[in-house]
Amino acid sequence: MSKCYHCGEEYDQLFQCEKCKQKYCHLHKDPIDHECNLVLESQHLQETSNQYGYQPAGVQEQSALNYNLAPQNLQDQSPYTRETYVDNGERRGTTDGSFTWYRRETNIPENAFDPDSGIEFKGILLPYKSEFLHLLIGAILIFLIGLLGFYNPDNQEILNAMGYGWVIFMVAGFYTTAFLFHEFGHRQVAIHFGLQTKFRLLKFGMIITLFGLAMGVISLLTQSPSLPALALPGAVVVLGLDKVDRTTGLCKAAGPTINLIYGTILFMASFLVPIYPINLFIGISASLNFMLGLFNLIPVGILDGENIFKWNKKVYFFLVISMLVLIVINYICIYAPSNVNPYYNVL
Repeated sequence: MSKCYHCGEEYDQLFQCEKCKQKYCHLHKDPIDHECNLVLESQHLQETSNQYGYQPAGVQEQSALNYNLAPQNLQDQSPYTRETYVDNGERRGTTDGSFTWYRRETNIPENAFDPDSGIEFKGILLPYKSEFLHLLIGAILIFLIGLLGFYNPDNQEILNAMGYGWVIFMVAGFYTTAFLFHEFGHRQVAIHFGLQTKFRLLKFGMIITLFGLAMGVISLLTQSPSLPALALPGAVVVLGLDKVDRTTGLCKAAGPTINLIYGTILFMASFLVPIYPINLFIGISASLNFMLGLFNLIPVGILDGENIFKWNKKVYFFLVISMLVLIVINYICIYAPSNVNPYYNVL
């Protein structure tokens, strides 16, 4: 077994960085996770010192922002001995001994969401308004997007004739709760770990949501089928998730897990309702949860999937495979021919 160049832990499999040529574990294989720019800077300083016959004694000061020097008790180390420094159970990485750094502890105020905390929240709309107001605005927008997105003039006429015109409001409600439960999952797990967290409206997300809402209104006025709209008015902001570990992984996995559970409950409930088309639309509502969960499991950008994948691949693939299996079964039931459709052929 070999040691990760960043954290010093032993692993059976390591990954070599193409930039700095060092080997890292699955948690630190990406350049941003092992501070590749600082490793390169350290290597450059080492090469320079060797070129001019200068051997750095102990830990040299480095210029990268947001980093400190190692404690005094590390300054007597051999410049070519790579070790790790542990403080209160937290392992902090070094390079080859000539250059040591670790993340400066983030001093988060007791109430970081307070206007007087000094914390600036970029990209957040109305950052210091109450969480209830943010949730209310987000829920209303999601509900309207769902209402307009599922509205179809021809289908609605049939539903009205059957006396079930109200089911579109039911589906929009399930769509809204799928989003809110997803965010509450993140929020409650973060609270469990003692982290500060609140649901906040996002500026960019609001632009996307309002654009989707406008497209829905245009479709309604022109009596044309509505186009799929992306609704992302806000998200839960969690302070303190600055590294990929168990806490981060569980916080991120909570949202898709809630969608998996909620969708499964709705899917099973759809077979217990002996009234068509109510049972069909409950099944459709279940599929919305599976789709929302799958979308957030895409391992890119700010979506949950990236951190879950880095933290625990088994958990990641369990969630993905479970969602895929359930959504395939769900779609088969929804779109099956009427003579074998489990929703149509109810008692």
